[in-house]
Amino acid sequence: RKGRGPFRAHMYSDQGPGAPGTRTRYRGGQKGGGGQGPRARFDDEDGDVAMTDSNSQDGSSQHRLWVPYGKKYDKDWLITALQSICSIPFTPVNVSDHSQFYIDDSITANALLKISRKITDKEGYKVTVLMNPCPPPPGLQSELKPADLEHLKQCMAKRFDHSQQALDLNNIRIDPDLVSQNIDVTLNRKNSMHAVIKIIEENIPELVCLNISNNKLFRLDDLSELVNKAPNLKTLNLSHNELKTERELDRIKGLKLVELWLERNPLCDYFKDHASYISTVRERFPRLLKLDGQDLPPPIVFDVEVTPAALPPCKASYFCSEEIKTPILAFLQQYYSVYDSGDRQPLLDAYHDGATFSLSMFITMQNPSRCSLGDYHKDTRNLKKLKDPSTRFRLLKHTRLNVVAFLNELPKTHHDTASLNVDVNTFTNTLLSFTVTGVFKEVEGKSRDSVRAFSRVFITVPAGGTSLCIVNDELFVRNATTEEIRRAFVAPAPTPSSSPVPTLSAPQQEMLSAFSLKSGMNLEWSQKSNGWYADAAWTLHL
Repeated sequence: RKGRGPFRAHMYSDQGPGAPGTRTRYRGGQKGGGGQGPRARFDDEDGDVAMTDSNSQDGSSQHRLWVPYGKKYDKDWLITALQSICSIPFTPVNVSDHSQFYIDDSITANALLKISRKITDKEGYKVTVLMNPCPPPPGLQSELKPADLEHLKQCMAKRFDHSQQALDLNNIRIDPDLVSQNIDVTLNRKNSMHAVIKIIEENIPELVCLNISNNKLFRLDDLSELVNKAPNLKTLNLSHNELKTERELDRIKGLKLVELWLERNPLCDYFKDHASYISTVRERFPRLLKLDGQDLPPPIVFDVEVTPAALPPCKASYFCSEEIKTPILAFLQQYYSVYDSGDRQPLLDAYHDGATFSLSMFITMQNPSRCSLGDYHKDTRNLKKLKDPSTRFRLLKHTRLNVVAFLNELPKTHHDTASLNVDVNTFTNTLLSFTVTGVFKEVEGKSRDSVRAFSRVFITVPAGGTSLCIVNDELFVRNATTEEIRRAFVAPAPTPSSSPVPTLSAPQQEMLSAFSLKSGMNLEWSQKSNGWYADAAWTLHL
């Protein structure tokens, strides 16, 4: 005896339990006796219908249902028996001789699962129904054939009311004209919905009313094409479908609907009251005047379908006043000339003794450059990624010695000074804060010539005269976009002065020589370094 498992148990005869003249049947023959029971009738080569080993690729709600040892049954008898006791009417798809078929939605599939073992065959055995979600069977997702498209077009023509510009596709799947030609048009499948919308676009783009109720729609992704294909659509009937969330309406909120039907969809049961239901729907369709056949209060809307006013052009930089523009530009020119020089040690004089520095980075997928930001990754202090307070603190660089030491570890760069934009955030007598954005490229290592974009916030205090001293420095680095790369280093860089060391007075030259001797730097870098505190330094030494 083949081991068939518990799929089909002996229970009652085909006359049903309790009927006159019936008795319980047993697997091993008569009760208390031996010998081969009725199970021997299965001693042939048919087996269980194997489960489909496939993964859903399009997220559809197809479900495969099958009856173990289904070859033993007449296909028509089995489908009729299932339809007679299932609580939800259904039409099976792609029925095979193995009593395997497909159902479009989970509600009907679960209803069929509940009637498993509630049908008894002629020999008194229970019929088991099994189910698993799966992608549509092969062929159901393919495009309709030209001949089928022509039949569908004729069917839609019969359902179109030219006087009202209305198309009625209610329960189109069981339309006799399509069924007689064995054409399966199921609107919750992409191929069917695409065919319908194509016919609308080519033949009735002026469509005003559309009824697609009773089509087991569980999502509206494919219907979103109507926004462009039928721009005059004002009335849409989606009732008696399987839409489970109001978020599906976002797919079609571009339609300028004045009447909408949603009743008998699961989403209607999720609202605490009718007012919230109306409010939620009207958020998507503000011009709506009628919902599920009921008039709504007139909407309060503003006509925004006017030519938008032209926005003013963006300013390259913003300075609070011309008073601080010159010092900031001079500061940036000197800062980045040192930063890009290869030796950033002279930047010590640009920072306050208690200065703080932090680095963060982000990789944009719009156009990642050919090299990653690996050189910056280990020190990034992105607060959205770092939750550990100790790590956050450790990645802050405190005091000017630590700040400049860290800057020396960063990749060598060449900044495009023509790309720099400056926005002044705060300007007082004791504090100046501004943001600098632009692009640079790396000039050494594996990332050589990679273009980066950056944003840098400097918080500075006066350092005597017009000089600035950095107390806080925040650097943000990311990969440059395609457009930023295209525009980078196109404008010519400012021509450097022919005299890098300006003519100094005798006392100034004496002081500069002393500073050079003490610091070990040459005269040019000694003057650049002293430039951070130029006015104060000259006054101090004089």
